[in-house]
Amino acid sequence: MTDSKTIAPPSNSFKMLRAMAGIGIICGILIVFTYEGTLPRIEFLRAEALKEAIFKVLPGITEMQPYAYKNNSFLPAEETDTDVVYAGYDSEGNFKGIAIVASGQGYADQIKIIYGYDPDNQKVVGFYVLESKETPGLGDKIEKDPTFLENFTALDVALNDDQSTLQNRVVTVKKGTKTNAWEVDGISGATISSRAIGEIINASASEWAPLIYKNKTAFNSLENE
Repeated sequence: MTDSKTIAPPSNSFKMLRAMAGIGIICGILIVFTYEGTLPRIEFLRAEALKEAIFKVLPGITEMQPYAYKNNSFLPAEETDTDVVYAGYDSEGNFKGIAIVASGQGYADQIKIIYGYDPDNQKVVGFYVLESKETPGLGDKIEKDPTFLENFTALDVALNDDQSTLQNRVVTVKKGTKTNAWEVDGISGATISSRAIGEIINASASEWAPLIYKNKTAFNSLENE
């Protein structure tokens, strides 16, 4: 008499794992194709949002030109350039200021902003939040609180005597205690978020203001394009 061995059929768990793996692969492929298909549109909308923000932070401009800092000077930017700022001009082609993108850590995540810099008067003349995940109703007041936004119509970022850095550090102070032109009047209930804005502008202006001020003739007109 011959012994016989019974071959057990595949378990239900194995079938389930195989099905889940197949679904996972299909979903992954769909995500990749969706991302690749929508990326151009996303990039276009992001560029349009940036352009709109530039006009918001530089009052009175009708034209703008991106410039890149390279080889110790500012030149019209190319697509591959990374260190880019945006010069703004009025309807007569007069240079009005520079829009600068900056970012830093907020309460919830990174905050990305753009601000306008007037090198002739050495002041921040406009401010706009490009990206933020701050707490709705509290931290997001940095985007819409009128009193807070008023800080950035003439924020002092004057340079020291040798034009190497800011004469005074931009700092956020407790709401209602601002006494100096380089201070940012904070937001009650959103201390960390409003303090972050002061720190972001201070760090960015400390880097860019000396370079822009010393090379401001490079932005004299749109003829530099």
